Amino acid sequence: MRRAASLKAFVIGLFIGVVLLTLAWTRASPWTSYPIGMVAGAVLEHAAPGWVREARLAPGRLEVDTSVAIATPQTGNQPVEITLESDPGRYAYGLPIFLALLLAARGPGRAVRALAGYALLVPLQAFSLCMQLLMQLLLTAQFDVRTLRVAQWQMEALVYGYQLGSLVVPTLAPIVIWLWLDRAFVNEVVIGAWRRSQAARGAGPESATVPVSAAPGAPVGPAIGGGQEVPAGASAARTVAHGGDVPPNAATLAEEGAAPAAGLAPRPYQAPPAGGIPVSTSASAGLPPRRPRR
Repeated sequence: MRRAASLKAFVIGLFIGVVLLTLAWTRASPWTSYPIGMVAGAVLEHAAPGWVREARLAPGRLEVDTSVAIATPQTGNQPVEITLESDPGRYAYGLPIFLALLLAARGPGRAVRALAGYALLVPLQAFSLCMQLLMQLLLTAQFDVRTLRVAQWQMEALVYGYQLGSLVVPTLAPIVIWLWLDRAFVNEVVIGAWRRSQAARGAGPESATVPVSAAPGAPVGPAIGGGQEVPAGASAARTVAHGGDVPPNAATLAEEGAAPAAGLAPRPYQAPPAGGIPVSTSASAGLPPRRPRR
């Protein structure tokens, strides 16, 4: 069973594998890229018969004879048909990247998946080769729609296809194919390690802000770290209302403690009655009575 700790070994093995396999691929490219040249030559002959006459293939070389003729000073201003030439392995460097990913994963059945990945890469790399040859034709004809006998939108589509085939497909295709063929390793190791890192990151702040609950029967007063505080007037009123010695009930404590938390002002202090006559705490209680006006 694979473990999350193998992710580090996967990264190290991938780096070493890309370097070694790329060096080996530069030697074997004329033969490993031969099927790419075959597919590209057949596609050009059938997809662009108005441009391509014949495609000749050799290990490490693909020549395409076209029917597009241009006149240049080098040819004495005489129309000469354009001949295109390219290396079939020009955009086939995704093969060592795919094999390095497959070998670094260390899963069973690597030989079968290597052959399947190579077969899936051939048409994609042939697409990049075709776009490169057609872009070479456009540059040689100086983007002249009359010489090329195409519409303006067709020429722009070829330019965008060349950008896609030269910048995106060669690098992205081997990674996407590996993700699909070795998705068990990706789900277990790569995605599993990412989920565990996210869970550990989310559990850190929660553990640092765990509230400390007060023990039952603890005295009500200022709490450590910004807790609730019972006003002094409320404590005095509670003592007088209950006879000085009788402890208040839980409902009174909850009501007075919840008032500051809810943003409400505490109840004012009321003095006990003296001889059955209520004593007012207002400032106007000690003033003499006003005389009535005549």
